[in-house]
Amino acid sequence: MKFKASDNHYWRNLLTRIALVVLTILLIVWFLPRNEGPSFRYDINKPWMYGSFIAKFDFPIYKTDETIKAQQDSLLKAFQPYYNYDLKVETEQLNKLRQDFKEGFPGLPKEYVSLVITRLHRLYQAGIMSAPEYGALAKDSSNMIRVVNGKEAQSLQIKFAYSTLTAYNMLFDDERLSPLKAVLQKFNLNEYIEPNLLYDKERSETELNDLLSGISPASGMVLSGQKIIDRGEIVDEHTYRVLSSFERELQRRNAATTEITSTVIGQLLYVAIMVLLFSFYLWLFRRDYFNKPRSITMLYAMITIFPIIVSIMMSHNFFSVYILPFAMVPIFARVFMDSRTAFITHVTMILICAAAVKYQYEFIIVQIVAGLVAIYSLRELSQRAQVIKTALFVTLASCSIYFALQLMQSNDITKLDHSMYYHFVVNGVLLLLAYPLMYLIEKLFGFTSNVTLFELSNTNKGVLRDLSEVAPGTFQHSITVGNLAAEIANKIGANSLLVRTGALYHDIGKMANPVFFTENQAGVNPHEALTSLESARIIIGHVMEGVKIAEKNNLPTVIKNFILTHHGRGLAKYFYVKEQNEHPNEIIDKTPFMYPGPNPFTREQAILMMADTVEAASRSLPDYTEESISNLVNKLIDGQVTDGYYKECPITFLDIDQSKKVLIERLMSIYHTRIQYPELKKKNEAGKETPRKEHYYQEKSRK
Repeated sequence: MKFKASDNHYWRNLLTRIALVVLTILLIVWFLPRNEGPSFRYDINKPWMYGSFIAKFDFPIYKTDETIKAQQDSLLKAFQPYYNYDLKVETEQLNKLRQDFKEGFPGLPKEYVSLVITRLHRLYQAGIMSAPEYGALAKDSSNMIRVVNGKEAQSLQIKFAYSTLTAYNMLFDDERLSPLKAVLQKFNLNEYIEPNLLYDKERSETELNDLLSGISPASGMVLSGQKIIDRGEIVDEHTYRVLSSFERELQRRNAATTEITSTVIGQLLYVAIMVLLFSFYLWLFRRDYFNKPRSITMLYAMITIFPIIVSIMMSHNFFSVYILPFAMVPIFARVFMDSRTAFITHVTMILICAAAVKYQYEFIIVQIVAGLVAIYSLRELSQRAQVIKTALFVTLASCSIYFALQLMQSNDITKLDHSMYYHFVVNGVLLLLAYPLMYLIEKLFGFTSNVTLFELSNTNKGVLRDLSEVAPGTFQHSITVGNLAAEIANKIGANSLLVRTGALYHDIGKMANPVFFTENQAGVNPHEALTSLESARIIIGHVMEGVKIAEKNNLPTVIKNFILTHHGRGLAKYFYVKEQNEHPNEIIDKTPFMYPGPNPFTREQAILMMADTVEAASRSLPDYTEESISNLVNKLIDGQVTDGYYKECPITFLDIDQSKKVLIERLMSIYHTRIQYPELKKKNEAGKETPRKEHYYQEKSRK
């Protein structure tokens, strides 16, 4: 049995998507918090939602981290570090001073050397420390140190010791030396002041560790069989500490367990169900996304990243998960895809995150409401201000629904918890990052947002400005085609902004040889000097020239697709027929006269092909009447359908019929076509009606 290449491609794509689903599940489960044994959700000043809880074993009531930290800080404040008193320092420095100034200080009596030595001796006796150590301790003048001198250790208040800097200043604090301070400073007496109180690191750290180890991590015991809390009771601070201690002790007892627990199995099953349901939604209702690698990768990335972040935050117990801008997920899915997919993606992601957080009920309600508001307020992103409005609406909605939940749990408004509202405000601020991140997603996954399309459709800069200057006729043609295509898109429910932007760029390749195209010619036709094959090559070449210009200017792939498909695999019929007429006895090969294609594969590309073909052909009509325009539109589009140009795109016969009606109406309006007025009939003497001719003047403007 032989398999076709298409079968291999199908199975390869299927296996790739299965691998993506499995990887998503494993990543999420890997980061989910592990809680051996029963997992309870509780918080201070909240009711206990479970049955009566009785201790099954003895366990200590552990102190909170804040309590232990406060006790450690208290010990550190009272701790006296050890410093060794070094007698050698004083002896060496004073001997050095005597040697250097044995003849006395120049210009001063010799007795001043003895005065300085005496003064230095007193300073060394008090104790001199290095400036950095002294500065750290002297912030609080009540700090004490332990000075070790030989086998004795005495406490010394830091304010009675000196640093090398303060000792130098105190050297001149003498009634006989003070008047000569300016003279003595010339002799660099600071060089004879060195620390003689040296920090004893080993003894100090040993003493400190002994003190800290003496802090008990517990402040009481719970005995087996003791009742801790019952259903409906409010969890106070003490009960919260008891419950936390129970979970901590349970984790400690199970720390050595290496086998897969029921918790892991449950998490794996839960996440797998959520991800598989999401996958079935895409496969059943959004096959177009499911078949696109970039689309499905972005969706699975979004339902993976936030659960991982939530799991890390809950495992390490820092910040609140409510500050995370979960509404980014529906915003991105809505902007790049559709509202239904945005909602399903958001709900899936929130339900997975709920496996890691406390109070799933509140979390799920608040985040689903926030996601719905984000979807409703961002139906079509076209301005930066819309993201700001969305962030504001999401913040207000989150605060409102949380306030409602609080009122349902408590009748006293004055006792409501207000701290959560600060988290919602931070959430709204972080949600503003959706706008710059949108650009990153566009580049990473190859999407194009409406904001980008609006920027690309600006005719006053970039490629479109060059087109208006180099090929003004083509520029006007592109604008007209864009308007026609946008109106068709609005009529049949396609993306009007996308097709209009694509229409503006579809003929940019004509800038390479603008005079070879009719709309840019001014009486001179350069094709007259060329053969049909050469002319066809130039005309057909504008497609690939347009792609080159698009790549040079980093235009999105979706715009390049409009350039490639606006003629499809069509024929440059004028030059082919001309070539055939010039060689009536030969069979002319169509290949050199065919556009590279491909044929349109989206509704928007099909709309552009119809609008472009009809608008260009309408310029050659000899007379602009309703009949001539209708015949032209029907002939051209029916011919395209017959030639199979639209077989590869999801456009219906109803869409094509409505497109033809829009084109006929718009072309009649453009060329000011009027209906033919009837003649007024008048009765004669015999009572018979006779036609009465009325003369009307009708002005037609033609392009």
